[in-house]
Amino acid sequence: MATALLLAAAVATGLMAGLFYAFACSVMPGLGRSGDHTFVEAMQRINTAILNGWFAAAFVGALLLTVAAGALHLGGTGRPALPWIAAAAVLYLVVLVVTMAVNVPLNDRLAAAGEPGSLTDPAAVRAAFEQTWVRWNTVRAVLNTAAFGCLGWALVLSGRAGA
Repeated sequence: MATALLLAAAVATGLMAGLFYAFACSVMPGLGRSGDHTFVEAMQRINTAILNGWFAAAFVGALLLTVAAGALHLGGTGRPALPWIAAAAVLYLVVLVVTMAVNVPLNDRLAAAGEPGSLTDPAAVRAAFEQTWVRWNTVRAVLNTAAFGCLGWALVLSGRAGA
């Protein structure tokens, strides 16, 4: 059960790392080349579409599964993996904090700006959003990838120990 939970935590964390990475290296650079109206409209639509059960399951599940895997590795042969699981949990918790403290409020302000077709100054709306959102998404991508790496190494150690 401990290894299965650890694997599930790694999969969920990997999915989230991939999401943030995809935004960092393709979605945002691609949107960055678009006009202001298109940028605002696309991000508003993305921010609405991402609020679904599949995203929520991975987003919240990554931390819950990591903590549960850590609890099951507290004793016996699984103990060598525990520091790596703990590091992954801390890294992912920082990802959640950044998301809730920076990216979500930016998304909310972008939504509150109104329908893209009715904006009088889409360039100002974009300017208040883009650079900060992109910077902190890159932070999330790096931290989440590090958490994924920690869980990968924890799986290796857990397998060596026969946990």
